[in-house]
Amino acid sequence: MRALLLAAGRGERMRPLTDTTPKPLLQLAGKALIEYHFERLAAAGVRYVVINTAHLGEQFPEALGDGARWGLRIRYSHEGEEPLETGGGMLRALPLLGSDEPFIAISADLYTDFDYAALPARPAGLAHLVMVDNPSYHTAGDFVLRDGLLRGEGAPRLTFGNIGVYRPALFDHWREVLGDEPGAAATPPRFKLAPLLLAAMRAGRISGEHYAGRWHNLGTPQELAALDAQLRER
Repeated sequence: MRALLLAAGRGERMRPLTDTTPKPLLQLAGKALIEYHFERLAAAGVRYVVINTAHLGEQFPEALGDGARWGLRIRYSHEGEEPLETGGGMLRALPLLGSDEPFIAISADLYTDFDYAALPARPAGLAHLVMVDNPSYHTAGDFVLRDGLLRGEGAPRLTFGNIGVYRPALFDHWREVLGDEPGAAATPPRFKLAPLLLAAMRAGRISGEHYAGRWHNLGTPQELAALDAQLRER
């Protein structure tokens, strides 16, 4: 299986650190945040990784090279200075992922001990998403998980953990799904992933699981420093 690490965001809440360093390259307990994903992906048998970049994107190949030190082959999908959002970024990266096989996609700026080997290599539907308990800054959650399937309506809701497996076919009809949504007609297209997921959920084609282990969507320098101290103590 191949993987896409989403690293194009600006990390506004992490400023001033992200004024000079992309968020996934910030140091946590002696490693860049993105390196923890490399190690877990390699342990799960992944050998080919695409990284999408935008803000300060030139720093990624300078810092990470071709991935050989982690036993990986890295390719870069640079979007320009302005990121293409999650949906547009994934669509742009599909040719680099290079096949119609499912791929793992993860936000490169989170920290988790989730075992990527536990993800389904071939989800029954168009995607399989990892859900987590609602953090304090997102108490409303995102989707409902019931009987192994995700729904956009109802309660109780969980938060999407930005870890998932996707079939490229999720994007087959993206223009029809998005309609006249802002950014869809841009070149290259700039759009969020959520409308595609919600459309597939209505068809019962998005599965999910609830993960209750360690998961941190690090947003501020203070949160980064606190987790850094915890990991160093361990």
